[in-house]
Amino acid sequence: MSANYTGSCFCGAVTLEVSGEPVAMGYCHCDSCRRWSAGPVNAFSLWRPESVKVTQGAELLGSYAQTPASQRQWCTRCGGHVMTEHPAMGLIDVYAAVIPDLPFAPRLHVHYQEAVLRIHDGLDKMKDVPAAMGGSGETLPE
Repeated sequence: MSANYTGSCFCGAVTLEVSGEPVAMGYCHCDSCRRWSAGPVNAFSLWRPESVKVTQGAELLGSYAQTPASQRQWCTRCGGHVMTEHPAMGLIDVYAAVIPDLPFAPRLHVHYQEAVLRIHDGLDKMKDVPAAMGGSGETLPE
């Protein structure tokens, strides 16, 4: 995939570019992501910090950290969600919907133990997150 993709908040005041390949793409079912996205599941694309560049409107980014694990960011002009920094993992989740031309190729579901919408797609269903990302690595049945 190794390319550059651009994205923006809902109104376009905050723009960003991601480059290279995401570390992972998939679906998160945790309560925090569901509540933040106002949906039953959140599509994520995880990137190394050096692969994410805010190209316009950085001064408009608001942020909120309910826990040290996630620093959620949004546009203060339109309220559009943009990304979440995950310092402990050393990764940034740029929401898949923010990058319209990114060929979204999910490989797994994370925090499936919290799912409220069961998705039968043949992808791995992680109880929490993969062991390489600090989780148990345990999978659950579809």
